[in-house]
Amino acid sequence: MSSKDNAAIGQLLGLLESRYAIRVLWALRDGHAQTFRLLQDSVGGITPNTLNTRIKELREADLVNHGKEGYVVTALGADLLKRLAELPAFAAKWSARQAKKVA
Repeated sequence: MSSKDNAAIGQLLGLLESRYAIRVLWALRDGHAQTFRLLQDSVGGITPNTLNTRIKELREADLVNHGKEGYVVTALGADLLKRLAELPAFAAKWSARQAKKVA
């Protein structure tokens, strides 16, 4: 992997590591627009100030946009979510393995 690739990955991970950023994207994964309040409820536990900050960052990164109906993922955001689509299956497998360790 080139240093340019590493830098791009570092930038993306830096954005997604921000508190609640991935949750905001995940809440929008079905493609339906959500109002600010609905998005706040979908994410759960996020303050309005933090949600505003995350939305601003995700909009600047061209992953989220605001339309007439509310917030939606952009084509680029949908592409990222498509690549993360295997996350639930992996999470279930990982969680089961963690539970076995505890037992």
